[in-house]
Amino acid sequence: MKINRQLNTFTYGEYSHLLEHYQRFTDFNSLGLFRSITENEKLTPEQKIKVRDETVLAFPKFFEFLQLKDPFTYFSLVTLGQSLTSADSHQTWENIKHNQQRILASKRIKHRNFGTYSKHECGYETCHLRNLMIRQGSWLAEHNMHFQSDKGGSYAAWDKARIRKQNRKQQKQVIERDLEISSPQIPASYRSANTTSCEGAPRPATSSPSPRRRTW
Repeated sequence: MKINRQLNTFTYGEYSHLLEHYQRFTDFNSLGLFRSITENEKLTPEQKIKVRDETVLAFPKFFEFLQLKDPFTYFSLVTLGQSLTSADSHQTWENIKHNQQRILASKRIKHRNFGTYSKHECGYETCHLRNLMIRQGSWLAEHNMHFQSDKGGSYAAWDKARIRKQNRKQQKQVIERDLEISSPQIPASYRSANTTSCEGAPRPATSSPSPRRRTW
C-alpha cells in the first residue's frame, strides 16, 4: 500500500494515523515526514509541535541523526514555536555542531558526506545542478561540515555558508510572495521558467558587440 500524497498536506489526524501504521506503506520516508512538519500549512503551530513530539518518539535515533543528514530541518524542528534572538540561534547551531562531532566520533565515521552536505542545493528549482552529488569542499557545495578542532580555519567558512543558505531561502520566499501578490494572473510554470539560476551555476556566454570600424 502506498501513501500517494504529499505529507505536507496531511491534517493532524492523518499524521497520527500514519505514525501508527507507517509500516504498511511502501513509500514511507522518515526524512520526508520530518521535513513535511515544517512545510505543512494546514497545521497550527501547536499541532506542529504535537506532531513533532510524536514523530520524535516514534523515530528517536533518526531524529538524532538528522543533525548530520539535514541540520537545517533539525534546527527548524527544535525551534518550533520559539521566538529566537541572534544569541539563541547561534547557541542552537553550536549545540548542533557539537552533537554532529559527537555522533561522528561515537560511530567512528571518517567522512562527512551526509544528506544535504552531499548534494548541490542552492534553493533554485530551475538550477540544472540541483541535487547533483558532490564532495565536501567542492565549489558547488552550499555548506560544509566544520568544527573548531579542524585545521586551516575552516570553522568560519561553515558559519558563513550556513548564514548564506538561510538568507537565500528567506529571499526566495519573499520573491515568491511578491510574485503572488503583484501578478496573480501569471501561470506558475512561467514564473518558474524565469527564476534566476543559482550563483554557483555557470551562465551562458554573451557575445560582446563588435567594435566600430574606424574611418579615416
